[in-house]
Amino acid sequence: MEIQSSASIPSKMKAWVYSEYGNASNVLKLDSNVTVPEVKEDQVLVKVVAASINPVDAKRMLGMFKVSDSPLPTVPGYDVAGVVVKVGSQVKKLKIGDEVYGDVNEKALDHPKRCGSLAEYTAVEEKLLALKPKNLGFAEAASLPLVIETAHEGLERTGFSTGKSILVLGGAGGVGTQIIQLAKHVFGASIVAATSSKSKLELLKSLGADLAIDYTKENFEDLPEKFDVVYDAVGQTDRAVKAVKEGGSVVTIAGPVIPPAFIFILTSNGSVLDKLKPYLESGKVKPVLDPNGPFPFSQTVEAFSYLETGRAVGKVVIYPFP
Repeated sequence: MEIQSSASIPSKMKAWVYSEYGNASNVLKLDSNVTVPEVKEDQVLVKVVAASINPVDAKRMLGMFKVSDSPLPTVPGYDVAGVVVKVGSQVKKLKIGDEVYGDVNEKALDHPKRCGSLAEYTAVEEKLLALKPKNLGFAEAASLPLVIETAHEGLERTGFSTGKSILVLGGAGGVGTQIIQLAKHVFGASIVAATSSKSKLELLKSLGADLAIDYTKENFEDLPEKFDVVYDAVGQTDRAVKAVKEGGSVVTIAGPVIPPAFIFILTSNGSVLDKLKPYLESGKVKPVLDPNGPFPFSQTVEAFSYLETGRAVGKVVIYPFP
C-alpha cells in the first residue's frame, strides 16, 4: 500500500448510501460523488481496503433503532480494515501508512456514524482502531472487530474464567465462531458446547467446541449437564435459562430477554483488539469468513441479501474495494 499525502486524497469518493429506511435491495445505492469525511482531532482517515457487514447494519437500514440513529443519508458499515492516510492533531500512536482495523462505531446503537466503512474512505477515532495482525490479510482482518469484541465483552460480563463450562447458541454465526474460540483458547474453558445445523457441526469442532449440537435434532435444554455460562447469539433466552447451572449466567445479544438472562450492546474499543493480537498472530484464534464471499464492493447489495437469509457461516466480507 503506497502512502498517500493529503494532497492526493480526493475530495469525493464512491460509497454505498441509503437516504430512506428499508431493505438493502430497495434503498442502498452506489454514489460516486460522496464527500470524503473531515478528520476530527482524535481521528484518522482510513483508505478502506476491506469491510464486513453485520446483522446490526441490516437492522439499522430497516430503521429498527431510528430513535437513536444519526440522521439520514447514511453510509453503512461498522467493520473496517485499511490504511491510515491522514491523522488528526491529537492522534498519538497511529501514523500515515499504518495498516489498521476496527469497529468504527464506539456505541453500536447510539448515533452510529453517518459515514461508515462501505466507502473508499472513513474517519475513525484512533481509540477504536488497532494495528492489523501481520498474519492476516485485509479481508480477514475486516471480518473480526465487531464480532470478536462482542464475544469478548459478553464473556467478560459473565465473569467467565478458566475451568468454567459454556454453551454457545448460534455457534456458526459471526459472533458464535469467535465466542467458541475465545472461551476455549483465551479464557480457558473446561467444556465448550455449541449449537448449529448439521452441516456446520464440523466447523464448530474445528474451532474448539468439545460438544457440537445439531439444533434440528436435539434440544440443548434437555441435556443432562448444565453450564456455568450460556452465551445466546440468536435470541433464545427462554430456552437458554433452562440450560444454565444454579448461580450461572445467561448473556444474550438478541432480545427478548427472560430473567435471569441479561442483554448488552457492544461498546467498541481498539484495546480489546490489541489484547487479542497475540492469539490472532499465533493462529490460536482465527477469522471465519463465509465461503460464498468475499463479495466485491460492486456487489454490496447482493452481500446484504445473502446476510439476510440468516444462513451465513462466520462473516460476510466486502473485498476488494475500488
